[in-house]
Amino acid sequence: MANRAQDWLAQGRHDIDHAKHALDDGDYEWACFAAQQGAEKAVKLTDLSHRYDVPSILLSASKRLDKHYLPTRYPNGFDVGAPKDYYTAEEARDAIDDAEQIYDFCKLPIH
Repeated sequence: MANRAQDWLAQGRHDIDHAKHALDDGDYEWACFAAQQGAEKAVKLTDLSHRYDVPSILLSASKRLDKHYLPTRYPNGFDVGAPKDYYTAEEARDAIDDAEQIYDFCKLPIH
């Protein structure tokens, strides 16, 4: 079976880049979701719990990003309105920053 680690990393980079485009377009909920997906795909290339000493700042970043997995896409996450009504540019920038930190850590050699 082929090692697909670099494929996961490449798609993670692409998702984070997409998050930046979504931020520029004012699609803040999609920027948050794409950032979360980019970080998740970067993490797929490694098993962080067994191979790395993960800094607590990255664990906090991953917890913040996980909160963007469902409510960014589905209106039933809110009492009224659509996800687009709730997300801000600041949240999108923060999500992208968190994703970039995780991505950069994951692409490094084994720690």
